[in-house]
Amino acid sequence: MNGTNKPPNVAIVGRPNVGKSALFNRLIGRRIAIVHDQPGITRDRISAVCTRGTQPLLVWDTGGVAGIGESELTAQVRRTVERAIQDSDILLFIVDAKHGLSPVDQELARMLRKSHKPVILVINKIDTEKQENLTADFASLGFSRSQSISAEHNRGISELLQAIDELLLPPYAAVEIKHQKSNIKHSLAIAIIGRPNVGKSSLINSIVRSERAIVSELPGTTRDAVDISYRRDGQEFLFIDTAGIRRRGKHSSSVEVFSVMRAERSIRRADLCVLIVDLAIGVTAQDKRIAGLIQKARKAAIVVLNKWDLIKPKRNEKQAIARLADETRIRIFFLDHAPILVASALTAENIDKVFTLMEHVRRAAQQRIGTGVLNRLLRAAFAANPPPMVSGRRLKLFYAAQTRGKQDRQLQAPEFVLFVNDPRLFSETYRRYLEARIRKTQLYPGLPILLTLRPRGEVRGN
Repeated sequence: MNGTNKPPNVAIVGRPNVGKSALFNRLIGRRIAIVHDQPGITRDRISAVCTRGTQPLLVWDTGGVAGIGESELTAQVRRTVERAIQDSDILLFIVDAKHGLSPVDQELARMLRKSHKPVILVINKIDTEKQENLTADFASLGFSRSQSISAEHNRGISELLQAIDELLLPPYAAVEIKHQKSNIKHSLAIAIIGRPNVGKSSLINSIVRSERAIVSELPGTTRDAVDISYRRDGQEFLFIDTAGIRRRGKHSSSVEVFSVMRAERSIRRADLCVLIVDLAIGVTAQDKRIAGLIQKARKAAIVVLNKWDLIKPKRNEKQAIARLADETRIRIFFLDHAPILVASALTAENIDKVFTLMEHVRRAAQQRIGTGVLNRLLRAAFAANPPPMVSGRRLKLFYAAQTRGKQDRQLQAPEFVLFVNDPRLFSETYRRYLEARIRKTQLYPGLPILLTLRPRGEVRGN
């Protein structure tokens, strides 16, 4: 059971294609899980906080039990569901009214009764009042609490939330509820990004020391962006296990298209991105494209060269690691500020160093360059290498300052505002030059440097 300092856990369980992800999205109030009519789409556990009821709930969407045509994954999905049952305070057992009662439903019902956890039977796809008679088929499952809903049409969701609140009321008193709302802290969101089958899920499992993300040698196992909460040394982390990013022209299904879109969205909502590269293959063109997505989103980054166990030499390890890091920086030159870690998710070698690097980046994000130092630095840079002429005009710098940033963010890139005669005279080449000069004073490892130009007339207003 949860302690009173965390929201209670509510797990959604059921066979494939009964509407688990649709219900999850409806409870959360936004589209997180992929909804598709192909059975077995959700195979990982996905979690998010629901705030639609009288108290916050941590809702878990689980993989469909007994997925069709994926015998290898079925056992892993079943274990994931069993773990969700074990970790949850309330279970939402969802069935499909239009399909009717199935043997898998009956098997699941037996599993849930053995758990001795509170269960609400959720009869989905009751789109209209005329279809309420379909609920009678499920009376034989023997659950005293049931609620008919239509996740797609938002029917019966308020009543379901009320039923959940009633179950939680005794152990979660009103005083505690207010305390929980005020103590849900922002976690450091870390997106694990990379091509398919480079070891993203294995890395997260190695980091959190459990099989929270499903691992398989089949590329494309992770289709949703899976949020995994983890606490270490008093720090809250939110690892986002994303779908492998393929080239857009090579998708074989609409599900893969949505998966890649979700992975790209995960980059945007993350505080820090961890780019995983397969050492056995080396840096590929697609790795460089993914690094470009991180750069475009202006996100902090760490590069992990995974599968060190496959190429680890018997001698001169340090020299080999240094050579691999140098080669990676050359190949992904536009992320050369990102720390590089050579590790093995399989053997867990160097995995703990991921946290060391993240802390290194977080501390760097808190570093500031004094206004006087910054202005002397930039004026010296302009004098040493003047900006190029553009249509007979040259960029002139009048004043510069580092912004304070958003107070509610744990990690954000340093931003410098430069007041100039005309921002249109600023070239990309000169931007990179100034960034390099700033890094000579303050390295800002793992962080992009943001240069925002404003015309001179805006100086007084800032």
